[in-house]
Order: sequence, then C-alpha cells, then structure tokens
Amino acid sequence: MAANVEIYTWRACPFCIRAKALLDRKGVAYTEYAIDGDERARAAMAEISGGRRSVPQTFINGVHVGGCDDLHALERRGELDALLAS
Repeated sequence: MAANVEIYTWRACPFCIRAKALLDRKGVAYTEYAIDGDERARAAMAEISGGRRSVPQTFINGVHVGGCDDLHALERRGELDALLAS
C-alpha cells in the first residue's frame, strides 16, 4: 500500500516546486493543497504542522515531516523511502 502524502504549497514558490519535484522523481502520488493567499487555509495548515506557516509543509500518513529542506534531508539520510513505503 502506498503512503498517503499531502503537501501544502503556493503555486509559484520555488521551495514548493523543489519539494514536489523530489516526490515526482520518486513516483509518489500526493495530494496538493495550493493555499496561495488563503489565510484561513494557511492558519489551518499551521495548526496541524505545529505552528509552521511557511510552505511547503509535507505530511506522510498524517505525520508532519516538514518543509522542503526537511524532505530533502530525509532523502539524503536514506529515510524517505521507508516513510513512503509505510
């Protein structure tokens, strides 16, 4: 079974584009929530991400894994594939 991956983004955000590119390269299906300028959606994202208001914010199987740098750090440490396989 594939992991449930959700990512909150702004469409023109370079960090969002980079995070999605990593997921795309790995062949991961994800649900994207483009919250450009939607303060209500951003506040809801911050609530579930421990107060983080920056984008992107990524969740794997409902667990907050963080932003672009966090996602790439998981990949560099060889931990991302295990999360995506769960």
